[in-house]
Amino acid sequence: MDNLQHFAVMLIAMLYSSVGHGGATGYLAIMSFWGVAPDVMATTALTLNCLTAGISSLAYGRRGYLSMKLSLPFILISIPFAYLGATVPLTEKQFGWMLAAVLFVSALMLWFHRGKVDTEEPFVKSPDLKVAAIAGAILGFVSGALGIGGGVFLSPLIILCGWADSKTTAGCSALFIVLNSFAGLGARYLSGRVDFSEIVPFLFFALVGALIGSYYGASRSSQKGLRQLIAFVLIIAVVKMLI
Repeated sequence: MDNLQHFAVMLIAMLYSSVGHGGATGYLAIMSFWGVAPDVMATTALTLNCLTAGISSLAYGRRGYLSMKLSLPFILISIPFAYLGATVPLTEKQFGWMLAAVLFVSALMLWFHRGKVDTEEPFVKSPDLKVAAIAGAILGFVSGALGIGGGVFLSPLIILCGWADSKTTAGCSALFIVLNSFAGLGARYLSGRVDFSEIVPFLFFALVGALIGSYYGASRSSQKGLRQLIAFVLIIAVVKMLI
């Protein structure tokens, strides 16, 4: 792995952790540039998700931006579906097209996502259980199948529905990502589709990026520029994959 890849991994970890995300879509985008095999991509992305989102969850949680009342309805449904999704074997072509679609939608949601400003007091409302169940099932399955955590979809949903402020949303999304990523890894391990051959060089740089990003995100205000930068990276990855 060269210096450019090192920097890209650290940057993705820093940017994503600052908004309470694990960075799987970013890691998958980076690996797609270098033609990494699907099982290696999924295993690496899920593992780095656990690391990055775990640090982000702790950073937001320590500042009081983590609500189990908001998180649990999504988590309880998503975990079994994440496990189920990870057991579905995809061909390289199916994985590529599905990943391109997820990256494209993720980019759009990040670009147009609007959060509440930090001058507002933190708040939490109980989510609609039907919406939480449907969203949790869909996000869990997609998370397991592709090796992502689903937080990039969950965050806009929570804010759009007015269930929490932006920082509480980030904290809850981070926990959601960690648990779904562990479920996906467990299913892949039991089905013999875990490949850690590319993970070691990523770990240190993801750790450094996550520590910087989570500290910044939990103590700063506007995340618009960061989200749009991530969206730009994802769009480039989609174009590359389609070509």
